[in-house]
Amino acid sequence: MIPSRQYQIEATAFYQWRQWAQAQAIAADISVSEVDWFLQALTAITPLALRLEGSQPIASAVSLEQLSNLWQQRVTQRVPVQYLVGKAPWRNFELLVTPDVLVPRPETEYLIDLAQNAVAESDLDLATGQWVDLGTGSGAIAIGLAAAFPEAKIHAVDYSKAALVVAQQNCQVSQKNSQIQFYQGNWWEPLAHLKGKVAGMISNPPYIPTEMLQNLQPEVFRHEPHSALDGGQDGLKDIHVLVSESPDYLVAGGIWLIELMRGQGTEVAELLTHNHHYQDIRIINDFSGGDRYVSAKKV
Repeated sequence: MIPSRQYQIEATAFYQWRQWAQAQAIAADISVSEVDWFLQALTAITPLALRLEGSQPIASAVSLEQLSNLWQQRVTQRVPVQYLVGKAPWRNFELLVTPDVLVPRPETEYLIDLAQNAVAESDLDLATGQWVDLGTGSGAIAIGLAAAFPEAKIHAVDYSKAALVVAQQNCQVSQKNSQIQFYQGNWWEPLAHLKGKVAGMISNPPYIPTEMLQNLQPEVFRHEPHSALDGGQDGLKDIHVLVSESPDYLVAGGIWLIELMRGQGTEVAELLTHNHHYQDIRIINDFSGGDRYVSAKKV
């Protein structure tokens, strides 16, 4: 929902602007579909109205000049469109996003489905237990878990105070305040009171090797927080912590589930195996066939 629509943009000018923006997108190798998503986020235009290109003025939260200025940032500075409009769709939520948090991505949505599958396969009543989202960022995973397990208690941790501000705002909008508690700190550090009590730990930790950061898309390298991307020399610095410390917190049969970079699945599975506190270790592919997730259960 757009909070206020202070401008009326004449239809002919609006659709001419759309053609101009699409041409800019093509020239800059940006998906043309971003133009329509951008317009729907900042104006009252509907997908049907975009197809029909009617003659009625379009209500907008910003002027045509402001639209142009924002779109120029997308094209010339490669600012992610989600930061420009201040929000991003994720599962069935619309999340506030700022440069203090990663843009929530479709790949991460699948973590919630995997958590639900793991609960369904378990003989334990994990759906009503204590769940932890480590490195919560925008709060996407915590909110997704709260929606998936309405009787569970969710504990969301992030080292960045600025990220926690965004996550708490998203929690309020999603009306999950009664289920989610936030903590500022490093991984498990603020959760000593949950040792031996956690039904499931979910995380999308930093996993990009430091030397690969500069090879990321400019939208990511220039604008998204490096602290949420940089996984150290081999990309596994923080994953080592999650592997080694989680057994102290998970219940027997509790779920350990993370997202990672393609190509890291085998090495992470080996870390879990050598730890000797995990069983049922699985490397799980994303929808395009890459090893994107690893799950396990505590012995």
